[in-house]
Amino acid sequence: MEVTLTGIAKAFDGTTALHPLDLTIPSGSFATLLGPSGCGKTTLLRLIAGLEQPDSGVIRIGGNTVCDMGKGVYLQPQQRELGMVFQDFALWPHMTVFENVAFGLKARGRRQEVKERVAEAIAAVRLQGMEKRYPHQLSGGQQQRVAFARSIASRAGLILFDEPLSALDALLRDEMREELVQMVRELGLTAIYVTHDQTEAMAMSDTIIVMQQGRVLQRGAPEAIYDKPSHPFVARFVGRSNWVEPERSLVRPEHVRWAAEPGDRIFAGEVSRVAYLGDRYEVAVRLDTGEVWTAYHHERLAIGEAVRLGVAERHIHDLAEPRWHGGERSAQAARATIGSGMHDVNGTNDMHDMHDKDDVKSMQDALNTKDLPH
Repeated sequence: MEVTLTGIAKAFDGTTALHPLDLTIPSGSFATLLGPSGCGKTTLLRLIAGLEQPDSGVIRIGGNTVCDMGKGVYLQPQQRELGMVFQDFALWPHMTVFENVAFGLKARGRRQEVKERVAEAIAAVRLQGMEKRYPHQLSGGQQQRVAFARSIASRAGLILFDEPLSALDALLRDEMREELVQMVRELGLTAIYVTHDQTEAMAMSDTIIVMQQGRVLQRGAPEAIYDKPSHPFVARFVGRSNWVEPERSLVRPEHVRWAAEPGDRIFAGEVSRVAYLGDRYEVAVRLDTGEVWTAYHHERLAIGEAVRLGVAERHIHDLAEPRWHGGERSAQAARATIGSGMHDVNGTNDMHDMHDKDDVKSMQDALNTKDLPH
């Protein structure tokens, strides 16, 4: 189910949360909105869900216009072909697994269909045999699966995830990361996933959309985002960056050599910090120029040891020039059109992502009962 946004913008009390942007997410893809708190990623997700109204623009889901502010079209969350999983799993503690998954469907009054859809959803998340358990009898990962089952019980083709794994411990988060991707793939869904965790984004996504201060900076495959960042913020936020020329060219730590080869550029310095990561040592090197670089080594080096690092020219990545026109951004460049792949940012918005946890359950229920009369 393809999602298309055209000219979407949003402000809260005069503070811009989203600058006008265009975005297309192909059907069947797993796209991640990645950025720090306040970048606008959750606001964008809520606009797609129908939990917030944009100030301008058009939103289409599966070819259907669900929002066109210019024409006064605005469908409520339950009228859109989507489900949503929140950071707070929003499970009713007094209801069983079956009842939680069925809650949004029972209001339709077609009990036989409810049973069929709930059974189908529970089977999809591999929780058969746990239908009569209550949330407190489930592990964190199982509760997360129940929330996912509820979102797919309506057979929506689009699922929105608002940092659903952030409340889990590290080991369980890794396990659920793999399970979520597998379930989305098996069901043929389109997924839009919000996170500030770069590792999560890299591991799960077909496409990463990096945001800062209400603008899209870059969109692409995880490999492209990491290997060829188009903006200094992207380079710093995704992975570690060693700056050859500040804000203009960089090399990633894994491409730094401890023994230079012919043709390499040489960078001299001394070891300032060593951290053991299990499979390797992460070494901080303070260069003679004052810059601190990161490199990896298979042995522990002594603090203060003098080193000469080598970097092949092919591993030095030059960032693209920002798109400025006469000192001001043109109207076209201001629209963060995803197809162009690179967008500059220069804003002052520090609006935090809007997410009222007090109404999580009501929003969840509305989103996952798309066929309810209203």
